[in-house]
Amino acid sequence: MNWDYGTMARETITLGGGCFWCLEAVFQELEGVESIVSGYMGGRVENPRYQEVCLGSTGHVEVVQVIFETEMVTLREVLAVFFTIHDPTTWDRQGNDEGPQYRSAVFYHSEEQKQQAAEVMRELEMAGVYADRIVTELRPAERFWPAEGYHQNYYRANPNQSYCLFVVGPKVKKFREKFAGKRKPS
Repeated sequence: MNWDYGTMARETITLGGGCFWCLEAVFQELEGVESIVSGYMGGRVENPRYQEVCLGSTGHVEVVQVIFETEMVTLREVLAVFFTIHDPTTWDRQGNDEGPQYRSAVFYHSEEQKQQAAEVMRELEMAGVYADRIVTELRPAERFWPAEGYHQNYYRANPNQSYCLFVVGPKVKKFREKFAGKRKPS
């Protein structure tokens, strides 16, 4: 299928669910995603740097800003992927990554996004998908700070790095298995 990206409606959502390398790697493969930028949101420090954010004292969340074509992938589908590839029931952690910078968060860019995200979380709770309560923050988008250049496209550039092999890789595999029909053509 040959899509004309110039005429499609685009939407932006900003998501935090642990290390941004994991989220970026998965969303790069989702059909309809036009771009992903790893960065920081939700903190109180201007122009945060990775080393500061890792200390957990800036208030920022490691996030990905996802721009997607709404005619190819819906917000609900983007959120389905998001809630599948991370654990939205843990405060300030994903696996061994611990600290407020790793918290689960949906930074919405419109009231419609806020409503849809709240609905998805409510549906997941009602369906008992997780043993524990969802603790994902639902917040309005704030100033987005792109991460340093070496964080962009990290998994593709470093597939054999140990964190990529043991943490990012399994999330990508899970996405490929569960959402095979929504992957971009290779």
